[in-house]
Amino acid sequence: MTAPIFSTLGCRLNAYETEAMKELAAAAGVANAVVVNTCAVTAEAVRKAKQEIRRLARENPGAPVIVTGCAAQTEPETFAAMPEVTKVVGNTEKMQAETWTKLRVPDLIGTTEKVQVDDIMSVKETAGHLIDGFGRHRAYVQVQNGCDHRCTFCIIPFGRGNSRSVPAGVVVEQIRRLVDRGFNEVVLTGVDLTSWGADLPAAPRLGDLVMRILKLVPDLPRLRISSIDSIEVDEALMQAIATEPRLMPHLHLSLQAGDDMILKRMKRRHLRDDAIRFCEEARRLRPDMIFGADIIAGFPTETEEMFANSLQLVQDCGLTFLHVFPFSPRKGTPAARMPQVKGPAIKDRAARLRAAGDAALAAHLAAQVGASHRVLMEGPRMGRTEQFTEVAFAADQPEGQIVTAQVTGFALGRLTA
Repeated sequence: MTAPIFSTLGCRLNAYETEAMKELAAAAGVANAVVVNTCAVTAEAVRKAKQEIRRLARENPGAPVIVTGCAAQTEPETFAAMPEVTKVVGNTEKMQAETWTKLRVPDLIGTTEKVQVDDIMSVKETAGHLIDGFGRHRAYVQVQNGCDHRCTFCIIPFGRGNSRSVPAGVVVEQIRRLVDRGFNEVVLTGVDLTSWGADLPAAPRLGDLVMRILKLVPDLPRLRISSIDSIEVDEALMQAIATEPRLMPHLHLSLQAGDDMILKRMKRRHLRDDAIRFCEEARRLRPDMIFGADIIAGFPTETEEMFANSLQLVQDCGLTFLHVFPFSPRKGTPAARMPQVKGPAIKDRAARLRAAGDAALAAHLAAQVGASHRVLMEGPRMGRTEQFTEVAFAADQPEGQIVTAQVTGFALGRLTA
């Protein structure tokens, strides 16, 4: 018997859930199988999932292929129709122990029900999946799942369901356990992280959770939060930014665009000035704060003038790390029915955004030369600063430890030390 082969596509949360599934599969005795954890964020992501399924089926003849994740949740019939696929499992079901007991061979081969996908909108709770982190340097803790918003370009709420939160006590206990195991940095992750707590008693906010973690786990050296919606940031989180040095000075913002009309057509909850004001205030409270951001190029109806506002946002918000997404229509979303921008224009705008991002990163790197940074080592010669900037070392360092380094230069998008 061999352990299942797992393949993960998409976001960090998917990677986290794959680690939890590995433990569930091992406990249930699942073997000789292929598991593909899919992403549904774009039509391209679904195409890549199909490609990965076909590749793994070819390379593992006779092994049952189990498909799960967001694309399996939103398009179960698409994957059930693939001859390579043995079973399609929903996003809720994949995290349940009883599901994996039914996925053992020969039980799996003999099943007549190919699709096991329920209505995710009926799910009201998110369990705290107590895995011991993954990697040897940084642990990710899922504190929230799902999304109550309905941005016009996004299919993810239909893959993840409505927002639900892991109770603070469960989160704190898991982080304590991770710190006891030697992790020096913990990242809070979720689908819509700033909505954490809205479904819990007394409706606490993300800032309350952050402050509680830092207070109750004093031995945790570094706490980081993943992508947030800046318009939903609460006062307690701003206080943490201002007063808690163990909260890392790097925020990744879900901005998507820098033009007010496009933001409205996306059904976002902020305007351009809101984003700029947030970045200015966060940087005032924490001068070493830097920002990453998601920006979509070529959203339907976007004119050259509208795009220019998004391009200018890189400078106006002082963004450093850009994730640029060329728009691609996602079947089933309102944006897919809007007047589309032509492909060559989308490609050109994405390239210009990426060039602006490269220039912003280069300026940040140049400003760090000669500075001293505390670096968490992710490998013998590679680590990240508190601002999440990569650092390449000339000599081996202790993996998983935080070392103090003098920056000597930069190359290939990273600092050297």
